[in-house]
Amino acid sequence: MTQSDGVTVLICTWNRAALLRETLASLSAMNVTSTVRWEVVIVDNNSTDTTRDVVERAARTFPVPVRYQFEGRQGKSFAMNAGLRAAAEPIIAFADDDVRVDRDWLASCSAAFRDHPDIDYVGGPVAPIWEAPCPTWFERTGRTLWGTLAILDYGAEPFVFEERQKVPLGANFAVRQTLFGKAGDFNPTLGRNGERVLLGQELPEFFARTRRVGARGMYIPGMRVGHHVPARRLRPEYFRRWWYGKGISRARMEAMHPVTELGLDLRQVSTVAGIPRFLFGTAARDAARWLKALLRGDRGERFAAETQLWYFGGQLRERLRQR
Repeated sequence: MTQSDGVTVLICTWNRAALLRETLASLSAMNVTSTVRWEVVIVDNNSTDTTRDVVERAARTFPVPVRYQFEGRQGKSFAMNAGLRAAAEPIIAFADDDVRVDRDWLASCSAAFRDHPDIDYVGGPVAPIWEAPCPTWFERTGRTLWGTLAILDYGAEPFVFEERQKVPLGANFAVRQTLFGKAGDFNPTLGRNGERVLLGQELPEFFARTRRVGARGMYIPGMRVGHHVPARRLRPEYFRRWWYGKGISRARMEAMHPVTELGLDLRQVSTVAGIPRFLFGTAARDAARWLKALLRGDRGERFAAETQLWYFGGQLRERLRQR
């Protein structure tokens, strides 16, 4: 990356002033050489706490410019799109308002774009910072439910996302500005919006569009962050809501992009009342898996199967609505 290829660190936030303060502190403590030009843009999405005060206080002593941007339309996609308009640099590094970046986070990100000029975006690992002890039932699910808590670890070696049919997490990725000109901004009908149903899939939907324009991304192991996991998210109810919302969002996304990341064209599959038949088969297998786990007394496996049934329920609701 040359001196002209600066980075805007973009953080969208909503009522997390205390955690945002920690995020900014970790950013200010990074190891960044003088050859890397960077700035921080905070997009406040209707916070009612002391978010603005936290940003203004941090800006007074921060090593680079910190700018505050307000976005009144509720929703993460609206906030990210507002941040795109405000960013002054050609590379935008997205971080959540509840992460702590490693000291070499920005250096690893910058080096990846510099060393791989053909790469359009990058992403890295996201490790949990537990507010409360991790439940034993969650540990017994293996990696099945990691996405629910925004945990990601693809290993110690870099690779091209498209070659392994994977995407980064929204808590930790960076994109060249030029890619938004080719693929468009984030879709406001997806992503969290403050409602009871937890919607998502704004990032997979964006990357469905980037694949269409031939973009390529890379997993960067050194671009690591820790992500705060609130105690309230370690309850089964949160997991049920998350998977139900993911089912709704996934159905919406697949209505826009019927060819999945695995290359399956949903327009060509068998359907029941307009709903892909394989969804019913998958749900039946998950129900059988739930029953077997119940009989074995395996709470982790039982709950993992249950979350997939909630996912099916969300998909079913949204696909019936679309009809």
